[in-house]
Amino acid sequence: MSFNKNYFFFLFILILISCSGEKAAKRIPIENFFSVPIKNNYLVSPDGKFISYLKPDNNRIHIYVETWDGKNTTQLTCDTNRSISGYFWANNQEIVYLKDGSEEKDPSLFAVRFDGTNKRELVTFKNTKIKLITTGQVHDDHVLLALNKRDSTVFDAYRLNIQTGQLSLLLKNPGNITKWFSDPAGKLRMAVASDGVNETILYRDSENQKFRAVLTNNFKTSVLPVAFSADNSCIYALSNQNRDRMALVELDCITGSEHRIIYSNPEVDVTDATYSVKKGKLVFADFETWKKDRHYLDDTVKNIFKQLDKLLPNTEIRVGSSDFDEKKFIIRSYTDRNPGSFYLYTPDDNKLVKLSDVNATLDVDELAEMKPVSFIARDGLLVNGYLTLPKGSKKKKLPVVVIPHGGPDSRNSWGYNSEVQFLANRGYAVFQVNFRGSKGYGKKFWIAGFKEWGGKMQDDITDGVRWLISEGLADPKRIAIYGSGFGGFSALHGLFTRPDLYKCGASYSGFTNLFAYLKDIPPYFRPYLQMYYETVGNPETDADYFRAISPVFQTDKIKSPVLIAQGTRDPRVNMNETNQFVKELRKRNVPVTYLLKDGEGQIFRNSGNRLELYKELEIFLAKNLGR
Repeated sequence: MSFNKNYFFFLFILILISCSGEKAAKRIPIENFFSVPIKNNYLVSPDGKFISYLKPDNNRIHIYVETWDGKNTTQLTCDTNRSISGYFWANNQEIVYLKDGSEEKDPSLFAVRFDGTNKRELVTFKNTKIKLITTGQVHDDHVLLALNKRDSTVFDAYRLNIQTGQLSLLLKNPGNITKWFSDPAGKLRMAVASDGVNETILYRDSENQKFRAVLTNNFKTSVLPVAFSADNSCIYALSNQNRDRMALVELDCITGSEHRIIYSNPEVDVTDATYSVKKGKLVFADFETWKKDRHYLDDTVKNIFKQLDKLLPNTEIRVGSSDFDEKKFIIRSYTDRNPGSFYLYTPDDNKLVKLSDVNATLDVDELAEMKPVSFIARDGLLVNGYLTLPKGSKKKKLPVVVIPHGGPDSRNSWGYNSEVQFLANRGYAVFQVNFRGSKGYGKKFWIAGFKEWGGKMQDDITDGVRWLISEGLADPKRIAIYGSGFGGFSALHGLFTRPDLYKCGASYSGFTNLFAYLKDIPPYFRPYLQMYYETVGNPETDADYFRAISPVFQTDKIKSPVLIAQGTRDPRVNMNETNQFVKELRKRNVPVTYLLKDGEGQIFRNSGNRLELYKELEIFLAKNLGR
């Protein structure tokens, strides 16, 4: 990648110059960073009379509805065992919502009136996952669902009547369908099939017809449907077919041929697009260089964002609507130092009314700026990332916490991050690397990470840290590595392969054994198994490689202190494997801090457990990096 190399270098110099006169930040209580937001996930009822939102109560997340003036509020849910994981307005009177599963119960879909009456359970089956095909769309009281109740490895398509609870099977999954898509009228018209390596888009003109294959690609080439056109003659999709970077294109529904490129960015992937059903057109495309940005396809929408930029200068803005012709929408603002606020916006009079702050306990003036940086890896590849320097520090020979992102096929993004700000407030420079294999930088950059979990992906992280040292920013004797998921794996991998580089490491739900990682994948991920073999490796043919890079087999090489945090219900990391890993480390007298939390999954949902994790992390880093 060649974009913004000089720009990043110039920005980096500005960091050193502009921050030299800062006062040291005040120490912010740890609770202020990791408290649950008071209100979030705001929605406006279709008629604009009510506002709904999620709010915690008794360590669970519930739905509330209030009149737009805030004078009358109703709590719609009150389950003490389960939180709300998602919801939407079905019509002017009713809300449909999904409850998380618990140790005793499976996920369930419910409906309730806006005043809390007529609450009813619509769907719940034992050991069954629920996916909404038509999220937020109800047609003649019906929604489309995908359920794996018949076979845990595949999702069949159903139509549900939210008034009667009648559930009708639309199509039985033959075993290879990985995604279902509906048209604007709520009809099941498209699907994606996979044989584990190749993906095929299937299409039909109506629900009375059979699906037929339209387009087949190897999984390395992505064609991701976004929406049907207003007349259903074509689909809009994100595609990197015959190109390196994802572009927004128009495809023929019958032949699969590409009619035209609607928008492409010369530097990075197009990451998303927004289609307005009411306008019957695409309104903008999203892309991300060092910040998220938009390419507008509708002048009215462009003008709305221009007005919002004037009302909320120097902030990132997200609009909770895809149609942009309602009388009111919800606006979310944020920056790198501010988790942001929610507003009610009326475009007719260009008026904003603040609804709530995401986290009002934080003083943004005490938080640190997140800056883009780039460096050249050992093989000449340009790698991008972010560096957050503690406010008021001397900017030389700082203790550093390296945070590899999870996935690994995701990426770090500019914006507010509680972990980053917490660590920066404690005096650490925080370094985030978008190593090869990260998404958003094109197909070649992503594929460059295939079968490199223990190779070049880790080299990119190492090269970034050595670049920090060479620039005089990092104290080579005070560097820690911490991450979750793949990031946790990277932290543990760094401890046994670069013991000279890292003083300590912390893994939060990190993978310890790649054999177990692939063996224990959830059943509904099985259709992708061949793809995993190509991207991660095959445990049979690549057994020596798996053993060499799996931390559980390399405990004799780990000497530095380790912090491990895991939940007993983590679906991707076997608790017994982690227990054995910790046992082996302790047998070798390696200092280990181990937090095993009953009932938690990959992410600690319980606020008390989450707070304990970061308190232990603070103690662990201070002890080993001398803060």
